[in-house]
Amino acid sequence: MENKGPVFSTSGAFLMLRYPHVKAFWPLLFLAGLAFPLKADTIYQATADGRRRVIQSNAILVHQDSSILIYKHFDLPDMRVEKVQLSKGSLPYTVIISSPAQRRSIVELWKRFGYTARVTDTNGKTTQVFDAYIDYYPPGGRGSLLVSVPAITSFPLLMDGGAADVQEFSKIARVEFQDGEITLTLRNGHIEHGKYLMPTTRPAEARFLGITEKYDPSSDSVFDFSEPLSRLKSIVFLQ
Repeated sequence: MENKGPVFSTSGAFLMLRYPHVKAFWPLLFLAGLAFPLKADTIYQATADGRRRVIQSNAILVHQDSSILIYKHFDLPDMRVEKVQLSKGSLPYTVIISSPAQRRSIVELWKRFGYTARVTDTNGKTTQVFDAYIDYYPPGGRGSLLVSVPAITSFPLLMDGGAADVQEFSKIARVEFQDGEITLTLRNGHIEHGKYLMPTTRPAEARFLGITEKYDPSSDSVFDFSEPLSRLKSIVFLQ
């Protein structure tokens, strides 16, 4: 899902207040910052008094022309890689472009903080997927994603008996698919069984997406793995 406005560099204190579920990741993020050369692309904007402020660091520029600027970065609250589009106005943007090696390093850092899963499709092929999430597209892979339905990092289920439940990826150990039915094995040992609960009445399919070891940092996409849930056999979330 693509953001449509600026995402300013945010302090850890602010994020811990606004997004308490990511608080535990900040010590890890700090330590990873010491281990990785965090020198990917940096986007600045000029201020009215002639200075410049950082709009986003540790990003990768995707596109730039006279009217817009598009970059991708890892969004910690959403736990996935996202694209952001900025409209150029009277105050100009400046982008410091990093080297290919630095871009590869930042992608390796992104992989450390999203959800990682071992995904097996109905043909028996297994792929390790980083920064995993679910998003929604028209059926059969035709057309672009449904921008009105947000991407998620959870499994919504309509369980046997009619009750509905939503389990975050962080609480799930394993997902199994068989004949349209889904079985969730949670990390606490509890098992839930039911059908995937779509968030829209429009014709749509849910896809499991993320990046793999073959992901190209220069790609204009935020994923290189995309499979409908209907073509999956199992998902094992790795700790």
